[in-house]
Amino acid sequence: MEALKRAVAAVIGDCLAVREGENVLVIANPATIGLGERLRLAAGQAGADAVLALMRERPANGSEPPPTIAAAMLGADVILAPTVQSLSHTSARRAASAEGARVATLPGVNEEMLARVMSADMAELRRRGGAVAGTLSAGSEARITAENGTDLTLGLGEREAIPDAGDLTASGAFGNLPCGEGFISPIEGTANGRLVADGTIGSLGTPGEPASFEILAGNVVSASGPEGERLLDMLRAAGEGGTNVAELGIGTNECARVTGNLLEDEKILGTCHVAFGASASIGGTVQVPIHEDVVVMRPVVAIDGKVILRDGELLV
Repeated sequence: MEALKRAVAAVIGDCLAVREGENVLVIANPATIGLGERLRLAAGQAGADAVLALMRERPANGSEPPPTIAAAMLGADVILAPTVQSLSHTSARRAASAEGARVATLPGVNEEMLARVMSADMAELRRRGGAVAGTLSAGSEARITAENGTDLTLGLGEREAIPDAGDLTASGAFGNLPCGEGFISPIEGTANGRLVADGTIGSLGTPGEPASFEILAGNVVSASGPEGERLLDMLRAAGEGGTNVAELGIGTNECARVTGNLLEDEKILGTCHVAFGASASIGGTVQVPIHEDVVVMRPVVAIDGKVILRDGELLV
């Protein structure tokens, strides 16, 4: 319980720097209302006018919230979203950020996870996240290989990477909590090769067997493995752009471990993840109502031929 109190205090005070008189909106589902109320209470204790909004679960990660909540987001100084499905890649979140709201999304979070993963060394997380983002931003091409058969190249062009390291104090800042990655949206149409995900498969959890994705000209064109086939069906159901290769991310959090919950698993130090679907929220151009990440557990990641991740060790 003390670890959870410290984690909630860190979210409100350190990560978001909630101030006296600010308007704070906490968005939860019925399954996460307990943590939502903890966050609302802590924001109120910091002097904010904090409101908890409850909505039903959405169809998929990236699905829009109801119009009433989207409107409320536009009037908030700070938004916390401990929801089951992610609001990160929604037009509503982007619009709120554009208005200057500081936004933390916590999709799939639970109290045990928040307490444990937020106990990481925050200074080192920020160093790692900045180093990864800086390297991705400076590169023109990424290549992911692994013993599981992965061999995927992605064009980075002049896109700017983002460190997800828990510093959400600036106007318009946005990130995940618990935190711990650096990520970038590849140039549309440039990803080619095979990606074999042996870690968590988006909202489908830990696979019974690795899922393989064949990628051509920036889109998933086929998949194998039960979870891989199911995920491809979900992506295609989201319409044109659903199969887009949207993100390359590298985990940096030493306290994260395999749980089957993507929010945590994509942050595991030494892993990488690739997302499909919406990319407009992170520097790309595709906006569709889905964003699903898949995790590769022990990849080799090279940027312009320089290895930055190997054997679970981050080399930047």
